[in-house]
Amino acid sequence: MARYMVAWELDTSRVSADIKERAVVWDSLLGMVEGDMKKGLTKDWAVYIGEMKGYSVCEGSELEIAAMCQKFIPFVQFEIHSLTSAADMRQMLHGMAK
Repeated sequence: MARYMVAWELDTSRVSADIKERAVVWDSLLGMVEGDMKKGLTKDWAVYIGEMKGYSVCEGSELEIAAMCQKFIPFVQFEIHSLTSAADMRQMLHGMAK
């Protein structure tokens, strides 16, 4: 199964300056994150302290990751990178050396 590092950033123009309204938006977004974690799609998630951005590590197909991200738009913008393990990297290097 493919793994991805998903850098995310909240679009501050979409979030109210009112702290109570902002808390409602965050609560809704966190509920979706927790749902993705229960499904096993999101393996790790974190927000950078004091910022409106963070990262997650996800596992799934390209379609599953794309669908996961679409749920958060327009509130969140994403940058997604495919990941490979050290073992896979070693296998690739051994293949190159042949």
